[in-house]
Amino acid sequence: MKFIVSSTSLLRQLQAVSGVLSTNNTLPILDNFLFDVDKNELKISASDLETTMVTTLSIESKDSGSIAVPAKLLLETLKTFADQPLTFSIDIKKFGIEIISDYGKYKLTGHDGQEFPKFPVVESASTLEMDASVLATAINKTIFASGNDELRPVMSGVFCQLSPENVLFVATDAHKLVRYTRTDVSAQSASSFIIPKKPLTLLKNTLNGITGNVTIEYNNINAFFTFDNTRLVCRLIDGKYPNYEAVIPKENPNKLTIDRVSFLNSIRRVSIFSNKTTHQIRIKITGSELSVSAEDLDFANEASERLTCEYNGEDMEIGFNSKFLAEMLANLECDNVNLEMSAPNRAGILMPTEKKNPAEDILMLVMPVMLNS
Repeated sequence: MKFIVSSTSLLRQLQAVSGVLSTNNTLPILDNFLFDVDKNELKISASDLETTMVTTLSIESKDSGSIAVPAKLLLETLKTFADQPLTFSIDIKKFGIEIISDYGKYKLTGHDGQEFPKFPVVESASTLEMDASVLATAINKTIFASGNDELRPVMSGVFCQLSPENVLFVATDAHKLVRYTRTDVSAQSASSFIIPKKPLTLLKNTLNGITGNVTIEYNNINAFFTFDNTRLVCRLIDGKYPNYEAVIPKENPNKLTIDRVSFLNSIRRVSIFSNKTTHQIRIKITGSELSVSAEDLDFANEASERLTCEYNGEDMEIGFNSKFLAEMLANLECDNVNLEMSAPNRAGILMPTEKKNPAEDILMLVMPVMLNS
């Protein structure tokens, strides 16, 4: 089997799917890319059994066949080439691969393509179309809030709730929570599922610069994403997502409005002086003045800054983890933010003051930390 392909195009497609590859695979065949040649089309697959990603590109060939190619070796080789045509000669019986470039020849040993796990089949799935930029935004706005606790796998993904009215994405790790809603996307019937973090990260990286729609097909076991010349399938997280609505406080009489960038920069500077274990900062609001302070008693470090703000409510002092608060402010794209609070021991609600897109609604929640007075 023989084919000719552009080195740059091949590298680009391999890098797109290489995020699927795992460092501790249970099956050695998963350390390979599967190459499926069908005349002038090359289909490249990568899998870790939970997630599989397939992409296609044009090549010059008269042959058909499949071979598993060692992923690491091929990627490292391709990164060193300038753009040029590469000729792949493959011995289907012995799985020998010879690559011929302008510089010379390279031989490596592949594996039988038949050993590679088969791409799952879509069975009794529901379908939803979504603009690629909308999906990318939804992932960007929520994924950072998902958890890493292996004992609570349902919280390590993003919860998607679909209805005929809107589509809702929720992520939480019990310390912070993000709820992102789009009213310009809807499903025919109500359903919900939890997508793991790894396939979402792959989608986030791949959807950059993609125009057009993403087709999402889902059933109880898998979700399939199809866009451009790429197809990704992932196994959904099995389990019941926690009742996130119950966590969001409804009555928040203390409302603060402040310039987002000034507040974010202030938190970033002051948090340098906070305790390296707790990352605790203290926010004190009196009238229209807000002070942000932090101290690390072990090293006698401390810092405080004053900012002007608009505030309606009682004077208040509340502690937050600076990492969580900074992460949330960095993921908003507005000029001013509202921080709504009820008491120093209740969660704070962070929302943009002005909406750039009327179809978009975002709410972020951050749990306070106990202040040692």
